Amino acid sequence: MPKMKTKSSAKKRFKISASGKVIAGQAGKRHGMIKRTKKFIRDARGTTTLSEPDAKIIKGYMPYDR
Repeated sequence: MPKMKTKSSAKKRFKISASGKVIAGQAGKRHGMIKRTKKFIRDARGTTTLSEPDAKIIKGYMPYDR
C-alpha cells in the first residue's frame, strides 16, 4: 500500500496541537476592515481552534499529523 499524500493547502493553513485539536488562523480579516467593529478586529487576532466537525475534515487531509 503506498503512502497517502498530505494536502498541500491543509499543511500550509492548519496545525495539529498536542491534544489533537486543529489550530487555524481567524477568518474575516483580509479586507473590509472599515465596516468591521473594533471589537471584531480585536477578537479576530491570532488563531482559533476549529469545531469538531470541521476538525474531522481537516484531519482527513493530513493523515500523518494526528
